Amino acid sequence: MSQPKPNRSKSSVKPPRPVTPSPGRARHAPRKAEAAEWSPEARDALAWTHSARFFTTAAKLDQLPASELPEVAFVGRSNAGKSTAVNTLAQQRQLAFASKTPGRTQHINLFQVGPKAAPDQVWADLPGYGYAAVDRTAKLRWQEVMAQYLAQRRNLAAVVQMVDSRHGFTELDQQLLDFVAPRVRTGEVKLLVLLTKADKLNRKEQAESLRSAQAVLAEVATEESDVGIALFSSLARIGLDDAALALRSWAAPADVAQREAELAAARAAELAELQALSGEPAKPPRGR
Repeated sequence: MSQPKPNRSKSSVKPPRPVTPSPGRARHAPRKAEAAEWSPEARDALAWTHSARFFTTAAKLDQLPASELPEVAFVGRSNAGKSTAVNTLAQQRQLAFASKTPGRTQHINLFQVGPKAAPDQVWADLPGYGYAAVDRTAKLRWQEVMAQYLAQRRNLAAVVQMVDSRHGFTELDQQLLDFVAPRVRTGEVKLLVLLTKADKLNRKEQAESLRSAQAVLAEVATEESDVGIALFSSLARIGLDDAALALRSWAAPADVAQREAELAAARAAELAELQALSGEPAKPPRGR
């Protein structure tokens, strides 16, 4: 099987240097990445991701607000460390809700990122998939919701897929990748795969995890696609800077963010007027 074509776009993420345990320590003990090692660009990107704040939540696609801002979806199996990764990227402990029972969080949660007056990106934290404790009906319903979201959400700009580095792409991971593959191949949607829990692997195992994932991603890599891959660890902060740089590169230009902020203000004013006239709360506009 051929390897993915080199990606030269600014949002490409190079696999970070594998972490080698210090002599005399257990092989699973990672060397924690320090902020002093990060470039000024990475520190700026992490300051930007730190601005992430809760926006709204939706149980169905038609409850999602319409927007022209680029939306980045975070997806992954229920125990792949998705919510923890989102919190680590935002440098906030409880931004994304991590249920004590994986698979129980069944809403799409949206977060705005960037200046409060004019956010320039939206993060969508999708429900974890594939956990055995969730009944079959709920599984099928959310499988359909995620498939529709990934295929139809108009302002979806990128997908960050969390894959446990110890297990690689499972059948469920592959299935989710298939949902978004058509849009990835055309370059309409960018893809970043984070191989989570990389601190649990030694250097050889990290390299093998990367090779295995690259073989899978070769199937969606084209001349038009923007596909990135990186080792990631919330505990050791491995790959945190690379992921933040990729996310920051996908933000909307300032003029687009300002125009969207003005439109949002106009919609809010219209809703307030409707509410005043009717005497009842008006439902916010929805859209895909």
